Amino acid sequence: QVQLVESGGGLVQVGGSLRLSCAASGRTFSTLVMGWFRQAPGKEREFSASISWSGRSTSYADSVKGRFTISRDNAKNTVYLQMDSLKAEDTAVYYCAASRGSGRTYTNQAMYDYWGQGTQVTVSS
Repeated sequence: QVQLVESGGGLVQVGGSLRLSCAASGRTFSTLVMGWFRQAPGKEREFSASISWSGRSTSYADSVKGRFTISRDNAKNTVYLQMDSLKAEDTAVYYCAASRGSGRTYTNQAMYDYWGQGTQVTVSS
């Protein structure tokens, strides 16, 4: 089993930055594909970013490409989401997810086996 705990959410103004962290339990973190998803009020949960087990491959949703950066530190069992140039439409609950799949990255949330509880990000204008 893998437990995921997100942190770093909060209130920020348009144009500002936040860094989310997701700490994972268990000894298999370095073998997992990790992802970040988000769910805005009244909307479906959607993909934001994914990173391979090695960190060498990443993928991003078009809506965040060029503004968000996903990274990981396998020694610390932690994945990060650096969010810059935030917009009001980035307001959402952000979820960390882990996949035991053998691919490099996954955009489909059905491929993820473990989920965190989420952290709220609010961007005010």
